[in-house]
Amino acid sequence: MADFSQILATRPDFDDSDREWLHHLVADWQVIADLSFADLLLVLQKGDGSFVIAEQCRPSTVMSLRVDDLVGCTMDPEFTEELTEAMHSEGVYRSSILRTIGGSTVCNVYAPIRHDGKTLGLVVRETNMATRESNGRYESESISAGKRLFTMIPRGQFPYKDAVLNQRHNARVADGFIILTVDGDVQYASPNGISCFRRLGMLDTMEGGNLGEIGTGLIHENDPVSESLPIVLLGKAAMDTEMDTNRSAVSMRSLPLMDAQGRTGAIVLCRDVTELRRREVELQTKDATISEIHHRVKNNLQAVSALLRLQARKTKSDEVKKELEEAQRRVQTIAMVHEGLSQSADEVVDFDKVIANLLRMSVDLASMSEQHITIDFVGKFGMMPAQDATPLSLVLTELITNAVEHGYEGRTEGHIVVSVGREGNHLSICVEDDGNGIDHEEQDGMARTSGSGLGTQIINTFVTNDFGGTVTWEPAREGGTRVLLDIKLRAA
Repeated sequence: MADFSQILATRPDFDDSDREWLHHLVADWQVIADLSFADLLLVLQKGDGSFVIAEQCRPSTVMSLRVDDLVGCTMDPEFTEELTEAMHSEGVYRSSILRTIGGSTVCNVYAPIRHDGKTLGLVVRETNMATRESNGRYESESISAGKRLFTMIPRGQFPYKDAVLNQRHNARVADGFIILTVDGDVQYASPNGISCFRRLGMLDTMEGGNLGEIGTGLIHENDPVSESLPIVLLGKAAMDTEMDTNRSAVSMRSLPLMDAQGRTGAIVLCRDVTELRRREVELQTKDATISEIHHRVKNNLQAVSALLRLQARKTKSDEVKKELEEAQRRVQTIAMVHEGLSQSADEVVDFDKVIANLLRMSVDLASMSEQHITIDFVGKFGMMPAQDATPLSLVLTELITNAVEHGYEGRTEGHIVVSVGREGNHLSICVEDDGNGIDHEEQDGMARTSGSGLGTQIINTFVTNDFGGTVTWEPAREGGTRVLLDIKLRAA
């Protein structure tokens, strides 16, 4: 089934600004559907004169007339004449025929969509006539406000051209709305709208008061105040803001109401977001705590690494010295993973940044002063949780250290390439060098080591047991050795 963007692409006469205008319309027309208690359809005319439904919007304040998804469907030919007349009407066009949808009597009202002097299509408001019977004050004020917004579409006043909207704002009509006069006086406030201001500390009656004065009167000396707050409270521009006082937070958005002469009032949507903001603060505190823990773990590991380095310098045994240096290198490897984690709000690390530094450090530590060995990377490891990043770092550093110590023994130059391919949580890694060959680096299918063989155990344990993978040693094409790792990440 075609979606909105695909249907727009079938209209070559629409330029980018026309398409963007229609996208803005459907991004913001939910408020009209909710206020009007009506379904909305966006209809575009095709080259053969017929009309196609490009998008639809169901109200969240009343049961929808439309159960099925109508996007991509062609309007019944009996509507063609009426739709054509509506396309050429100057303002809102009301159908003279009542129709039946699912047992409900429906009246269609059409608003031509105008942009830069061009009529792009129609917004059809399908009004269930049952919602217009025996209405109370809430319903009457809501429907009236919805109609005023609807009539702004043919004049190109809706959607708003210069709206300044914060992506955190998501207030709906059901959350609470307030209707203002042109001077910012409260003409009507819904029960939920009143409740929002009660949370902020308001004690007086809202209706008849100036919302700007009501809002500013609730602010205490040390409360944070947004620059957009006065503009939103007076309904002077399409903006949103947040008011934080009395240990409560209310998100607000102003929707100016206009006629042909200019602004006539505004609708202010408001939503109590106190609990939402409290949870956000808790998450930020948690993230900061986790980052601090990783930072301290990194510092402690570096302290251990430094102690091992000092101990290695003091020992007189070359064998003990070498073992201490290998232990120091492994501790430093884990420390660098935690350093990467300390810079992220999540329990994941950009493994490409971490491993690049680690492996270059491993080459420098393992190579002799007269050796010049370089390392390059092909492909991306991507983001990785610490549960996988730490053992994989140890495996790769052991392979690189083994390649430098044994593959380039007696040589002054060398080049190592680490290639990786990732698909979901599956990694294929190739570590290839141009050294002395597989006989110098591999023994019984694992890394050749001097000393205790701990490097071999590290590679074998993590690759086969933890990652459930395999290690394959084979000769490189032009000499040297290629090691292939096929692993499956556990926490990806």
